[in-house]
Amino acid sequence: MLMALASPAQPTAPKNARRRHDREIIALAVPAFGALVAEPLFLLADTAIVGHLGTQQLAGLGIASALLTTAVSIFVFLAYATTAAVSRRVGAGDIQAAIRQGMDGIWLALLLGAAVVAVVVPAAPAIVDLFGASPTAAPYAITYLRISALGIPAMLVVLAATGVLRGLQDTKTPLYVAIAGFAVNAGLNVALVYGAGLGIAGSAWGTVIAQVGMAFAYLWIVVRGARRHGASLRPDAAGIRACAQAGVPLLVRTLSLRAILMIATAVAARLGDADIAAHQIILSLWTLMAFALDAIAIAGQAIIGRYLGADDTEGARAVCNRMVQWGIASGVVLGLLIVAARPLFLPMFTGDDGVQDAAFVALLVVAASQPICGIVFVLDGVLMGAGDGPYLAWAMLATLAAFAPVALLVPVWGGGLTALWGAMTLMMAVRMLTLWLRARSGHWLVTGATR
Repeated sequence: MLMALASPAQPTAPKNARRRHDREIIALAVPAFGALVAEPLFLLADTAIVGHLGTQQLAGLGIASALLTTAVSIFVFLAYATTAAVSRRVGAGDIQAAIRQGMDGIWLALLLGAAVVAVVVPAAPAIVDLFGASPTAAPYAITYLRISALGIPAMLVVLAATGVLRGLQDTKTPLYVAIAGFAVNAGLNVALVYGAGLGIAGSAWGTVIAQVGMAFAYLWIVVRGARRHGASLRPDAAGIRACAQAGVPLLVRTLSLRAILMIATAVAARLGDADIAAHQIILSLWTLMAFALDAIAIAGQAIIGRYLGADDTEGARAVCNRMVQWGIASGVVLGLLIVAARPLFLPMFTGDDGVQDAAFVALLVVAASQPICGIVFVLDGVLMGAGDGPYLAWAMLATLAAFAPVALLVPVWGGGLTALWGAMTLMMAVRMLTLWLRARSGHWLVTGATR
């Protein structure tokens, strides 16, 4: 039922069309996978390195990284909205306007990044305390958060510039930048944490330096493309305002999603240091799996935007159907990999038996949810590519309303971390239903160079 997005009267896409869609999806999704997993790989590297400093340091990293990821991820519309807008212009044949629109997104990223740093750095102790961090974990969380926050402007520039390149149907360049960034981040973390003896602060500084380097690489690439196609590099107030307005629904959607993840982290923190440390490991893995599945969605954003910009609704619907099939299959494979690899990767992150025990059973729940996640991320990307932000905002608010009471009752009902991740699976099931209903309706199929 979930794969049948086309109306019953429509014929199944011919085999040659499916092959064409497969080639398009693979060409964009495979490089996108490498670029997408860069951020969770940064976090996994930090988790593995910091985890061997001690349970309190790992717990502090868990809280700080959740806050930092929230501070950055609420502005993920800089990538997603830019991808959709630029790809529509590409479909309509106007490359210069596409790049100009992307430059407006980059300027908006710089402004937003400066504002976030100004808030997060001085407020770090109060924010960490609000999360209920234990007295032993809080100092490490504050240290990591304050230092890492300095890299937020660079992180937002990376988001916006990545959106420009994806919209231009280029996912290979972000892959190359991501590989270089991950290598630099991992090397600096080891050198600063253990070589220089900076502890958790060294991990934070290593990540900041790597992110700044990635931002400069992206800026060089985008600026070179803008000059080649005669697109202006100057900030345009009207264009920046338009980017901000287009991003508001996606901001609401992302804030709701981040609220879900923050509630989960806050509940885990109140279960104890071992549970929040185990939650950090599971969340890092879950995020990695999410970005892996989102690679198909990124391909969807670029392809759907291009089809709709070229006024091809049949092509957009057909590629949507095919990507859902890819999402389900990928989710099944990832779930099986999680089950098989559990005994191997948990010792990589911690030697604490209590933390490993808390994570071991909960990972089964995460594994079982991966096919659902595959559907969710694909349809989320399709609707983003179509510029269907207002519906995504309302759907995520409904999901938050369903998740919050269940998660907050976990400490009362019992079940520990396994019950908490059961609530996370319920959340993904609600998302799947809301997104499938919209995809089935066809109301997202709006054509033209702009929505």
